[in-house]
Amino acid sequence: MTTHEALQSLLQSRHSCRAFHPEPVSRDVIQQILLDAGRVPSWCNAQPWHIYLTSGDETERFRKTMLNAFDTAPPTTDFTAPKEYSGPRLERRRTCGFQLYEAAGISRSDRKSRIAQMRENYRFFGAPHVAMITSASELGTYGALDCGGLITTFCLSAQAQGVATIPQAALAHYATEVRDHFAIPDDQKVLAAISFGYAITDAPVNGFRTARAPLDDFVTWKG
Repeated sequence: MTTHEALQSLLQSRHSCRAFHPEPVSRDVIQQILLDAGRVPSWCNAQPWHIYLTSGDETERFRKTMLNAFDTAPPTTDFTAPKEYSGPRLERRRTCGFQLYEAAGISRSDRKSRIAQMRENYRFFGAPHVAMITSASELGTYGALDCGGLITTFCLSAQAQGVATIPQAALAHYATEVRDHFAIPDDQKVLAAISFGYAITDAPVNGFRTARAPLDDFVTWKG
């Protein structure tokens, strides 16, 4: 297999895992994932990210914090959430949601079960680890852009080592609770999280895959 074929295999096999075994990932593997993720390019090599990474009892403590936040607290964010989804973006979002609910056996009219499935985000889908990612406040949008590269590379490195992941903006919707839990300083903004561990491969919610748009949907050719 060529290097390019190996990359294609990783890209095609990676998916957002929504059911994890409790078995932890070894510290050596986690460290290699982090080292790989840290190799991504960033604006002027500023490397604006910081990662708060939980394992064991610390994951359980954070899980309890986030479930309580979802159940009792109003959302707060450090970054402005999308105002709306429209056109093809709305259709893709809807399709992904319908695929998830179908895989989970939830009807479109079953609002209670849909909320319960949303709540799974704050249980980290049972994952034994969470990487909570913050970005330097002073770098604003460009810092967040750099962190996107970190998140992608983290997920691909994990996939290469047999570790499943799910990037989650949902946890950043309770930025106040995240900030308080980790004592995050004001010069960092709560951006996103990655829950990770080993997938329960036969779980129904891990059985669907999202489609990708054809090139002509997102490329304007000039010349």
